Amino acid sequence: MNETRTIRIEVDEAGIATLTLDRPEVRNAIDLEMIQELTASLASLAVDPRVRVLILKGAGDKAFAGGADIAQLRERRTLEALQQVNARLFQQLEDFPHPTIAAIEGFALGGGCELALACDLRVAGETAKLGFPEVGLGIFPAAGGTHRLPKLVGLGKAKELVFTGRIVGAAQSLELGLVEHVTPAGGAEARARELAAEIAKNGGLAVRIAKLAFNAIARGNDPEPIEKLGQAILFESQDKLDRMGAFLEKRKKKENQG
Repeated sequence: MNETRTIRIEVDEAGIATLTLDRPEVRNAIDLEMIQELTASLASLAVDPRVRVLILKGAGDKAFAGGADIAQLRERRTLEALQQVNARLFQQLEDFPHPTIAAIEGFALGGGCELALACDLRVAGETAKLGFPEVGLGIFPAAGGTHRLPKLVGLGKAKELVFTGRIVGAAQSLELGLVEHVTPAGGAEARARELAAEIAKNGGLAVRIAKLAFNAIARGNDPEPIEKLGQAILFESQDKLDRMGAFLEKRKKKENQG
């Protein structure tokens, strides 16, 4: 993997990859260089045979990602907006083959919050702040915010958050369904790692196909053939045979001991 300047990447022995947004001096703001590095890194990690789960976090304790780089954003015009660089990155993250978990400490605002929404799960430290303040800057969350947010919190609440630009704390984010877990401040990454470890111990192909099914069905596709084909593939997998064989052998030993 090429050297990066705005992010850091680690993969541990359990197959848990950690991708750190590393611009703490500007609250890990997402600029074009970071977008390019994230795009390349996600592509590499997607085909890395070691990886089973991906955790995203921000460097330092001030922000997961404070949003897009406003200085760069101000200079973008219609043609740049039509390129949808942020939206394409966040879609790439949503389509990442393995489960993804956002570990949120501090601010996750605007594009930073949209980045978290593109993950499968979100864990927030209790002092985290999430929101979509874009309308106060004369734009709106157009990199997935208006279609991912309603799926989590409902259409009415999504409209309220976007129209007001209100920033909400971790407890309210949990109540709304914007995050799945809240931890003491500083504990988001540790909880994310616990979740990642729970996921990583399971059948890798089964988890990947389950994610494919969830995403396809969430986009309005017919669930019956998706689930049928996914299960048919898994029924022929060696991992399924090995895991079920081990389960039956363990049960047989218990019965003999009893």
